Amino acid sequence: MTPTPAPTLTWAELRDLKCAELEGAADGWGRSSNRADAARDRIEQQLLTGLRDTQEGEAAQAAVARLRQLGRNFQYVYTECGLLRTTLNSLAHEMRTQQRALKEALDDAAALKFTVGADGSVTYPAAGEALVDGAPLRGGTVTSNGLPGLVPPSGLVAPNPNAGKARDIADRVAGAVRAAAEIDWRYAGILRRLKAEEGLKVPDATWRDAAGDAAAVRDAAGAYLKDAIPHDASPAERRDWWAGLTQEQREEYLAVYPDQIGNLDGIPALIRDAANRDNLRLLIGELEGRDDERSATRLAGLREIDRQLGAGTQPPMFLLGIGDEGNGRAIVSFGNPDTAKNVAAYVPGLGTSLDKEFAEGDLKRARDTALGAAEMNPGSPTASIVWLGYDAPQIQSDNLTASLDVAGEERARSGASGYNAFMAGLSATNQNEDQHVTAIGHSYGSLTVGLAAQEQGGIPGADDIILVGSPGTGARSADELGVGREHVFVGAAENDSVTKLPNSREASGLGSGAAGGASAGFVLGSAVGPGGAVVGGALGGLAGGAAGYFAQDAQSKESDVWFGTDPAHHDFGANRFKVSEGPEPFQRGHAPVEAHSNYFHPTKDQMSSDNISRIVSGKSEQVVPERPR
Repeated sequence: MTPTPAPTLTWAELRDLKCAELEGAADGWGRSSNRADAARDRIEQQLLTGLRDTQEGEAAQAAVARLRQLGRNFQYVYTECGLLRTTLNSLAHEMRTQQRALKEALDDAAALKFTVGADGSVTYPAAGEALVDGAPLRGGTVTSNGLPGLVPPSGLVAPNPNAGKARDIADRVAGAVRAAAEIDWRYAGILRRLKAEEGLKVPDATWRDAAGDAAAVRDAAGAYLKDAIPHDASPAERRDWWAGLTQEQREEYLAVYPDQIGNLDGIPALIRDAANRDNLRLLIGELEGRDDERSATRLAGLREIDRQLGAGTQPPMFLLGIGDEGNGRAIVSFGNPDTAKNVAAYVPGLGTSLDKEFAEGDLKRARDTALGAAEMNPGSPTASIVWLGYDAPQIQSDNLTASLDVAGEERARSGASGYNAFMAGLSATNQNEDQHVTAIGHSYGSLTVGLAAQEQGGIPGADDIILVGSPGTGARSADELGVGREHVFVGAAENDSVTKLPNSREASGLGSGAAGGASAGFVLGSAVGPGGAVVGGALGGLAGGAAGYFAQDAQSKESDVWFGTDPAHHDFGANRFKVSEGPEPFQRGHAPVEAHSNYFHPTKDQMSSDNISRIVSGKSEQVVPERPR
């Protein structure tokens, strides 16, 4: 680490520093940032939209590509100029703090009639009385190193009471100057690195530099901006905090902390979208050039989301969350959830992470739901959201511990709290008095939604709950989900094996029975040789597993599944709706568990897709029912 240089600043220079001039320069960079942002908006909202709507062919495609690049260039200008503005404002903020400390020390010196020298030494007058002759004790001069200019030579002589006060003032003056010099040195380094490559293009390497620039400014501006972000407040309080900021303060937060603002529940959707689009480019910049598998997988997902955002899809996309933590975070809405009458938030399940498959498949599920709801109820605007705000369990063939995550509730419980916080944010910012909200869980995501519904107060704002491909919700009855059993809807394909998983007792019996049977079979078979031991172990394992399973099955209810009661069963008490049976497991030409994945697909399972859209659009009375199991 490079040491901080010795201070060359004097206290007089610190006193006379004009912080207002730094803030004036910051305002100039802010105006440049705003102009670049306005130019980017004009390109994306007007020029690109008009070109796509009116022109076709290779020339039009080439023009779209160039306009998109120009828009990204303006985005880079917006980001860098915004970083410069915040750097200068933060520098002025920190320097003012040291100026105040210096002024207080100088004021104290003047009140005591002390003199502060140009070098920071403090001279004090005679005071007190000598112990021997009662004469006034001589004055002196002290410096911040603690060595007085004149010290009484004997412990028999009482010290001048002004000496300690003078030393304190000298230390305070020196401390303010040293701190200001360190601040100046630190910010000089940040400002030197805030420069762009020559030329009109902004390649990926430049975005990598921008990501580093943003990180440096964030570290420097912690006290100036970040510490004021209300992370521990309620979504409604965060909404009010944002509303109470000046326009300049909002611009600075968006430029320097897009990751914080974009993922803060309670901030309006338009603001979150703008922040997350900027943070998306910074995340892509951070991952560019890395050659590890995780980065490449994550980068493919981010690029696909970026491509769709730039493609101008309908309904319009809103990026409500993006992040690199854990298995990745992404929250995407098709339609504005702040203005939509109907809002649905879908939680994906097992195996979901921020990769290209998620960006193509799960985003399509949310978009298909939005399009279907618009068909079912054209006069009632809908926003359909996919919420990847937690670490869904991953199946890893080389990591048994990670694969077993799906067998437990830990990740779902963690996700449930995050989901409820997000839903509370939607309730805080939605502009409709009679908003209709639907919580949707698929696969392991249905456990997340189910546990969220069972938290105190339930899912904020939820009117209906949809569970599809569910291995259970952790509840024994639909009544436990907080919206009333008549508002809980379940889709379970006949050939979806996930909805028929054995309960934990059956699974335990299967495992222990197989282990015991295999051991006994191995011992008995070994009497006829090694081959007999192998065959005996295999047959014993099969027989023991079956015996253990059926022994536990006899003590279980028919409706028991892995996580509580089967939501599609009569015992649960929900409304089961009609879906396609789906292809059988391992049916030729189909994926092994395809029936588990078709619920949202309007061509592979139109009945399920239509029923989901009816519920989301507020037309649940039109759902085609299916008899419970």
